[in-house]
Amino acid sequence: MRQEWSPEELLANWTLVDGDWDLVANRSGATRLGFSMSLEFFEPEGRFPDLPEEVPPAAVEYVAGLVKVPATDFAKYTLVGRTAEYHRKQIREALGFRPSTVADEKAPADTPSSRAVRRPRSRR
Repeated sequence: MRQEWSPEELLANWTLVDGDWDLVANRSGATRLGFSMSLEFFEPEGRFPDLPEEVPPAAVEYVAGLVKVPATDFAKYTLVGRTAEYHRKQIREALGFRPSTVADEKAPADTPSSRAVRRPRSRR
């Protein structure tokens, strides 16, 4: 993911919208920010960040302001482990994705089972 973002691009690509706020509502601190960053990173990339350095610092600052958590708290959020896996599952479900399976790998590319299932979502 690119690291440089203009203010307009941050607004257009990193703003929590619609049901995003429902997903982060009961979270606080580093968990609130980390979940939000994982959610917003996943949407354009189709994957979750493996390392904190993959997430643009400007995006962390911007989203931290939105969720009212210090940007430095992102360093406290772990991108691996049980909590991160649970968050990834919640994000996939909210966005209408599922992890690929062995059956997906064996299916011809033009069949529905070979594509991740995604529900339409109002976005930006």
